[in-house]
Amino acid sequence: MPIDLSSQEMASTLSRNETQEVAMTAIYDVLHYIDMKLSVDVEGILSSLCDCPYEDVDPFIKSTVIMTVKHYGLAVNIFNAHMRSWTFDRLVRIERAILLLAFSHFFYVEEDVDKRVVINIAVKLAKKYCEANDYKFVNAILDNILVRKENPSEEGTN
Repeated sequence: MPIDLSSQEMASTLSRNETQEVAMTAIYDVLHYIDMKLSVDVEGILSSLCDCPYEDVDPFIKSTVIMTVKHYGLAVNIFNAHMRSWTFDRLVRIERAILLLAFSHFFYVEEDVDKRVVINIAVKLAKKYCEANDYKFVNAILDNILVRKENPSEEGTN
């Protein structure tokens, strides 16, 4: 995919933006498994993508992907509750991966991360990987969803 580094290079040279991009790519792969109704092998996906043993995968990447899988159903329900005439599953896979990355990063991975930072990362990824104006949708939906710094619950989906 976008980053091609050996495992030693992976551990020492990835910038924060590259780490975000690798996490998004891993979530994209997870979504492929989910869409195909296959069981998700997080360790296999991350080891293969990062070309290193699972234990050597960057902690941010691991945490983000694990939390995305763990809270996938909740995240989908929350996204669906904030979309008009559309559903999360109808979005292209790369948009879903970007939204899930931002959701997991904000609510579960980095305790004090600023909402604007998370949205900015998502918008940059959307500009790079999505259709021309899709970043506007990503920005708007995340601005509505990332509204409080506490873990979301099922009750927040109504």
